[in-house]
Amino acid sequence: MTSQANKAAGYFEGWILYFLRNGNLGGTLRITFLTNRDLASNFALNLLVPSLSESHELRVFCSDTVGGKPLEPTLSELTFYEQTLPNELLFPLIDAQRSTGELLTFQGLGDYLSSAVASLNEPNTPRGHATLAANAPDLIVSVRYGCILEVPTISIASKGALNLHSGKLPDYRGVMTTCRAMLAGDAELCSTLHWIDDTGIDTGPIISIQATHRNPAQCYLANTLGLYPSGCAALLDAIETISTGGSLPVIPSDAPAQYYSFPDAPTIAAFQAASFRWVDTVFLTRFIRRYLPKELTPILP
Repeated sequence: MTSQANKAAGYFEGWILYFLRNGNLGGTLRITFLTNRDLASNFALNLLVPSLSESHELRVFCSDTVGGKPLEPTLSELTFYEQTLPNELLFPLIDAQRSTGELLTFQGLGDYLSSAVASLNEPNTPRGHATLAANAPDLIVSVRYGCILEVPTISIASKGALNLHSGKLPDYRGVMTTCRAMLAGDAELCSTLHWIDDTGIDTGPIISIQATHRNPAQCYLANTLGLYPSGCAALLDAIETISTGGSLPVIPSDAPAQYYSFPDAPTIAAFQAASFRWVDTVFLTRFIRRYLPKELTPILP
């Protein structure tokens, strides 16, 4: 064998070893999304999954709830609009049709995935680990996921875990932080992309913060949904950087961190006293129309 042939054989062998060790070629990633079965999570997936599926192998697992404590009655009403309405009434009706609307249901998004969307409510158990490890993910991406990931779970993904948080970090850690920013009178609402590196909630290294101008007349749900176009665009950019072997920036911050749980009765009273609304049904109707195939559009005004 000539020297040139030996070099070619060595190159080919190295290429094969790289493939065997990394399991992907040409920047392709195996990405597992962890999200929640709610309207905002579904909207975020619509902004992410179709374009990512062109170059990457995707799976999606959903938590069915966030947190385990009973919600205040007003928040239970919000849950109806965010979860019960789409999951139990709207999406099954749409899934039974022959065509789709502009936005896709969880089932409709399955056409872009390596397997159908499934529930995963105990990711840190041996069974949860087996479920996540089955596809040997390169990257885990959390968007509104209802469970805290422990270090062994995070470690299943060879390149780590990202989280898209619907609030400015470290100022607004926790859940439903949009309402806290509204109550504070913030002129801008933010989403934050960061790494998950331990069990701390929204504490990992910050990659980017996306700001959106707040319309004082908009309801909580509209403001929350409004965070995802820019937030998901930042996430798409980060995934592209990771897939091409680049490094993501880390934004240092010495701002004081504040964690928020679900709004309690006094917070809800202050929210209502400020004339804020959780859901504007006119906005919601217009948003839902984006899911409806043509044969269903007459059912909404």
